[in-house]
Amino acid sequence: MKLASAAVLASSAFAGAAFAGSLSEPVIEPVMTAPVPAPNLGGDWTGFYTGLQLGYSEADTNFGVDGDNGSYGFHAGYNYDFGRFVLGGELDYDKTDIDLDDAAGVTQGSIDSVARAKIKGGYDLGNTLIYATGGYARADTSIGDEDGAFYGIGMDYKITEQYSVGAELLEHKFDDVGGVSGADADVTTFNVRGSYRF
Repeated sequence: MKLASAAVLASSAFAGAAFAGSLSEPVIEPVMTAPVPAPNLGGDWTGFYTGLQLGYSEADTNFGVDGDNGSYGFHAGYNYDFGRFVLGGELDYDKTDIDLDDAAGVTQGSIDSVARAKIKGGYDLGNTLIYATGGYARADTSIGDEDGAFYGIGMDYKITEQYSVGAELLEHKFDDVGGVSGADADVTTFNVRGSYRF
């Protein structure tokens, strides 16, 4: 009898201990994970580049002559990509032969070339870069060199990491042409460009 009572007590104690263990709090261990970097949706436009351009130029003046013609030239520059914002500088040159004709169709002069020193600021969209630009322009004309300013917009698209194509629309302003006060000329150029990046 004593042995049976002891067995019952032992089994009760074991069952109680097991039941008490099942009511204990679950153990939660913290798991350390490395932070996931945000995806970089931009490209990398940093570096030197050079290339060629082909386009069209149109000149209008407030002294009764105007003209238009095709153009061709070259460019070279450097961009620095800050992540989304791209800042750069560029030199370019367009050769053209715009005859400036009066209302009767008589040529009064010509524009032979336009050179520019540019500052560019743009937005990195990955393989596409859109930008605004402006700076100093110098036109070589039949009556001498004319200094002016320009502004415009452009776009470049990467075909590969080395090669890109693009387009640029620029508006130029030349004041006091030929040293004549109030004689102003506006020149609009549109260029298709191909560039090689170093």
